[in-house]
Amino acid sequence: MFEDKFRKITRRRALAASLRTAGVVAVGGTALAGDIARTAHAAGDETIKVALIGCGGRGAGAATQALSTRGPVTLWAMADVFEDKLETSLAALTKGQESRYDRKEHHGFRDKIDVPPERRFIGFDAYKKAIDSGVDMVILATSPHFRPMHYEYAVKQGKHVFMEKPVATDAPGVRQLLAANEEAKKKGLKVGVGLMYRHNLQYQEMIKRIQDGAIGDIFYIRCYANIGFMWTIPRRPEMSEMEYQMRNWQYFTWLGGDQIVEQHIHLLDVCNWAKGEQPVSAAGMGGRQVRKGPEHGQVYDHHVVEFTYSDGIKMFSQCRQISGCWSYVSEEVLGTKGSAYLRRGAIEGVDGRWRFRGKLPNPYQVEHDVLFDAIRNDKPHNEAEYAALSTMTAIMGRMATYSGKMINWDDAINSSVSLAPQRYAWDADPPILPGEDGLYPAAMPGVRQF
Repeated sequence: MFEDKFRKITRRRALAASLRTAGVVAVGGTALAGDIARTAHAAGDETIKVALIGCGGRGAGAATQALSTRGPVTLWAMADVFEDKLETSLAALTKGQESRYDRKEHHGFRDKIDVPPERRFIGFDAYKKAIDSGVDMVILATSPHFRPMHYEYAVKQGKHVFMEKPVATDAPGVRQLLAANEEAKKKGLKVGVGLMYRHNLQYQEMIKRIQDGAIGDIFYIRCYANIGFMWTIPRRPEMSEMEYQMRNWQYFTWLGGDQIVEQHIHLLDVCNWAKGEQPVSAAGMGGRQVRKGPEHGQVYDHHVVEFTYSDGIKMFSQCRQISGCWSYVSEEVLGTKGSAYLRRGAIEGVDGRWRFRGKLPNPYQVEHDVLFDAIRNDKPHNEAEYAALSTMTAIMGRMATYSGKMINWDDAINSSVSLAPQRYAWDADPPILPGEDGLYPAAMPGVRQF
C-alpha cells in the first residue's frame, strides 16, 4: 500500500515534470528505442552471468553478495578505469577476505569466477565491453557520476541491473536515468539499488508502524549523519589531474555529488520512505570549516538543510565529516502520539514503548537475494525510481547549501546545469581545476548560482 502511494505521488509530482524536459525525451525516445528483443532472462536454475563494473570496495562487496545468492551464478566479466583496482578486487574475490559491511569473512569464490584476461576490461569505455560480453546482469559500482550513462547502456542492451547509490550527481543525470528506467520497465528488466535500508527488516517494520499510525500524524522528521574524516589518496607525480580526481572521487562534486548526495542519501531516502513522498523545497547552509586543503578537493565538510514536504511538514537534516566532533547517525520521525527512532528500532509514545526484537539478516545480502529471485522467477522488481527521487532530494539539498538560496523541486529537477567534463580521457581537463595555490574553488553561498 505504501509503495503504491509513493509511486503515485512521485510520478504525479516529479516524474511527469522531469519527462517533459526535451533532453529526456531525446534520451528515452531515440537512444533506447527498438531494443526490447535483447532483454536478458535467466530463469529457474540457469546460471546467471554477472559483470562487475567498478571494482572498488563497494563493487567487490556487491559482487560478494551476488555470488552468495541461491542458484548458479558466475562472475563473467569485470571493468574499471584502473587496472590495479580490477586486479586487486579479482584477487580478493577469488581468495577471500573480510567484508567491512558485515564483518564476515568469505573464503573465496574460485568455483564461481570465470574472468580470464580477455574479459577484464580497462578504460572509460570498459563498461560497454563488459555489458556486451554475454552477461545477464550487471553490477554498477563506479563513482556515481557515471551511473546514468552506464545504466542507460545496460538497459539498451537488455541487462538486469544492480546499481549502487546515489544514481547521479546532477539533475540532468537524474533525468537521464529516469528516462532509461522507463525503457527498463517496458522490457521487464529487474533493477536493484543499494539503498539497503529498504531491505532491513527493522526499518521495514518501523515504517509499517509509522504508516499504520503508531505515532499519530507526522509533524516533523530529522536525520543526522555526523561522522569523521574520510580517506584520501595522495597525489603522485605521474598522475594526471583526471586520474587524481577519479582516485579521490568523494572530494569532487562532479564525481561523488558531495557527502550529502554520496552518503547522506541513505538517511534522506529513509525519511522520504517514512513520509511517502519527496520534499518540494530545501533551504540550508554549509561550508568548509576544517577540510579545506588541496587534498580535500571542493566539497563541503558540513551541510544543514531544512526540507519541506507538500503538506508543510519539515525534515531537518544534518551531515558532517569532521573528526573530533559529536558523532551521531540517526533517522527520527516525530508524531502527535509519539516518536519513532528507526536506527534504534524504538517507538516511544502515549501507548508506551515498543522495540524491534526480531533477527536482522544482512540487508546488503538481502537486497541481492531479492533481486536474483526476481530475475530467476520473473517477479516484478524495479527500485530505480525511488532511488532517483531520493538522489534528487539530496542534490536539491546541495543546491541549497552551495547557493544559500531556497530551492524548489521543479527548478531543481529541471536544472540544465551539468557537472560532466567535455570528454573522458586521462589527458582531458576535469570540470574543476586547482588554482595556482593548489586549492580547488568551492561553492560560495550568495555568489554561487545553483
